[in-house]
Parts: sequence; structure tokens; C-alpha cells
Amino acid sequence: MADNQNEGAKFLNSVHKYFDNAAQYSRLSSGILSQIKVCNSVYKVSFPVEIDGKIEVIEGIRVQHSHHKLPSKGGIRFSMQVDEDEVKALATLMTFKCAVVDVPFGGAKGGVKINPRTSSVKTLEKVTRRYAAELIKKNLIGPGMDVPAPDYGTGSREMAWIADTYQALKYGETNALGCVTGKPVGQGGIRGRAEATGLGVYFGIREALADTELLKGKSLDGGTMQGKRVIVQGLGNVGYHAALFCQQDGAIITGIAEREGGIFNPDGIDVEEVFKHRNETGSILNFKNCKNIENTLDLLEMECDILIPAALENQIHLANAPKIKAKIVAEGANGPVTQEAEEILIKNGIIILPDLYLNAGGVTVSYFEWLKNLSNVRFGRMGKRAEEASYKRLVNAIESTSGKSMTTQEKAILTRGSDEVNLVRSGLEDTMINAYHEIRETMRQKNIPDMRTAAFLTAIEKIGVSYEALGIFP
Repeated sequence: MADNQNEGAKFLNSVHKYFDNAAQYSRLSSGILSQIKVCNSVYKVSFPVEIDGKIEVIEGIRVQHSHHKLPSKGGIRFSMQVDEDEVKALATLMTFKCAVVDVPFGGAKGGVKINPRTSSVKTLEKVTRRYAAELIKKNLIGPGMDVPAPDYGTGSREMAWIADTYQALKYGETNALGCVTGKPVGQGGIRGRAEATGLGVYFGIREALADTELLKGKSLDGGTMQGKRVIVQGLGNVGYHAALFCQQDGAIITGIAEREGGIFNPDGIDVEEVFKHRNETGSILNFKNCKNIENTLDLLEMECDILIPAALENQIHLANAPKIKAKIVAEGANGPVTQEAEEILIKNGIIILPDLYLNAGGVTVSYFEWLKNLSNVRFGRMGKRAEEASYKRLVNAIESTSGKSMTTQEKAILTRGSDEVNLVRSGLEDTMINAYHEIRETMRQKNIPDMRTAAFLTAIEKIGVSYEALGIFP
């Protein structure tokens, strides 16, 4: 798996440099820091699959970065560019991402070298099930061991295949559905997972906009999303939902960038309409009242308050970093800003909301899905009606005391109990708010100038506490 080795190695080195930069602020011993930094295990496998009457050998990998808490957690990507160093880097980031948002998992990541765009559904199913079987044989997957999720090139369909394979080979295991997250709702998935990462991005940006100390001198008045000009790169799951929630809270989406180019309108773009337009035409270009931007990266350099890179890694680099005019760069993607570019952005007074924190909404709601699978009951099922009955008694008491009646619609709103999606979004919001303020407190206490270093340090200290409490065996 060496096709993209140089880029993967650079990515891993970058993650390690971020770690080292934060570790110098830590109280932990060098031995514990070394253990926290390295990947605990790497499993590489080659397996044969019959495709169109021919035998092809497929390469797969699973990296478990940390076992300080079990299970480990991380996505599986299908790509011809799957590379060991890149997977190690992503597994490492997952450990710290989970720690930042208090999700009790270690970090992991996996990959299979296959092109999901050119492979038939039958081939993808064969490869997915065989890869899952290889992990099962080595006890590298399971609700208490390692819980994969979707990533680039995979989705709920592949997760359902993995869950079914696990159930078939671990017949009768009560918690079998907890072996993987990101499943369809009908197969043990959870409501609210699709929008989770984008919604988490929105919650993080919202907290930053209310942080007057952080925004001092940035001309981002009002402390709210209202009227803020936003440019989004990527109209996939993360970018679409992040832009949509920001827009619903009053932000003006002035630009959207995609692979085929970008569109710009200073008066604002309707995100839902653009999404429909792309589904119908195959492109975001030529959307009504918008100017086409031929080079998609040019859009990143345009005037805005908030730039949300939610597509690929290394999109803001040494060459274009000096031209970035946004006041906040909110990392919806993993690693969209290179280390050299980050130094330039910080020097220019631009606030970076780091991926380590900002896109952790996905793994947070994956954690909720895992909990749902272990409890074998839908969130809200047991309490919703009791909650509604309690609210109705309260509304009746208010009407009786005041002598005034509410409308049927008002009563319906006030007495509605929480269902699964309400509880999931509430839990995600609480998680993102708490994590933001923990990072900011670390910045203040240790006099750290940027949020990424503070987020890494917050994670390192939490993982260190686990090692100190558990001890080292033997």
C-alpha cells in the first residue's frame, strides 16, 4: 500500500508534530507520552475475491492506535489510495478526537484498496464481507473490541453488510449489532446520525461566535450567526449540513465550492436548492443568480467571515494561506489546513477551529448508536409518553391558575416529549459546548495561543489519567 506513501507519511508526521507541540505543556512522564503517541497495533491482510470469474487479491488494513479505553473506534475507507501511514494518522487523530469530546473509545481506522466508484455492488459486498470476516478471525472487530464506521467510499450499506457478517459468524451474540456504527436505522442505526458531523460543526462555530474574548478585534459583532458571511468547500454530508444549519440560524452562505468548480453570490445562496440542482444536473455550476468560479480553490480566497473547508485534506497550504481572508477557518474535514499554512493563518490573526474538536459530532453520535445497540432499545421509547403526560399536567395547571386557555397548537408544542432524534441532538449539543469550553480553559491556564494545541493537550491529559489509574500491565 505505497501508492500515496509520501502524502501519507507527511500527514502522519504532521499529526506527530501537533502531538509533540502539545506534549511540551503536559505534566505526564516521557514514557507515558510515548505510549500515548504510538499506534498499538497494525494489521495488514491480503485476501482473494472472485470478481467476474477472475481471482483478484485485495489489500486491507486495520490500525488500532490506542487501547486505553475499549472498544477502539474508527471508520473504514474504500479507496485505491489507501496507505498505511495515512491510516495510522487518521487512527491517531481518532484517539484524541474521542478524548476531546469525552467519548470512551480508543482510536482506530481501516481501509480497503478498492475503487468504490468503478466496482459493482456485488463486488463491493463480496469485498466488504470478506474484509469483515478477516477482522473477525483475528478478533479485531466486536462491540467490546473495535467498532468500525463509514468513511470515505463507504456508507450505511457497507456497515449493514459488516453487521450481518458479524452476526452470522458470532451467532446468538446479544450485542452483535454494536460491532459497527453508521448502520441504516432499520438495522440498528440511530436517527440523527446523517447530519451529526455537520450539526456538530454548526454547534462549534456558534460557541466560537459567542466567545467575546476569542473574537476581540475581529469585527464579528453580535455574538450570533446572524448575518455572518460563510463560504463552504464541499457539499457532501458534512458541508451540506454544516451550511444548512448555519443558514437556518441566520448566516448568509455566499459561496460553495465543489470538485467541478464553485459558485458565488454576495446576497446569499439557498443551500437546499443548490443540493437539488446538483442532484438534477450533476454539478453545482450554473445555479441561478450565481457567478461560476472555474477554479474551486479560488473560492477559498474570497472575502467572508467564516470559511468551512469540509472536503479533502491539505486544501489550505503554503501557497494559498497568505491569501485567505476569512476571520474564522472551521475545519469540517480532517486535516484541511497544512501545518505550514496554519502558522501563516495564526500569524495573520485568523482563528482556526480544529478538526480534532469541530468534526467530532460524527463519532459522538456513533457512540450514542453503540449505546443504543448495547441497551437494545430505541432512545425515547420508554420515556416519551410519560414526559408528555407530565407536561400536559403542567399546562393544565397553568390554564387553571391563570384562567386562560392555550390554543391546540401551543399545547402540542409545549407538551411534546423527546423522541430519539431530539435526544441525540441534545446530547450532541451538550458534548460540543462542554468540549469547547474545556479547550478554551486549557488555552487560558497554559497560555496556549491556538485551539489545536489546546485540544491536543486536553486529549493527552485525559488519556494520561486513564494510564495512571489503570497502571501498566504486567
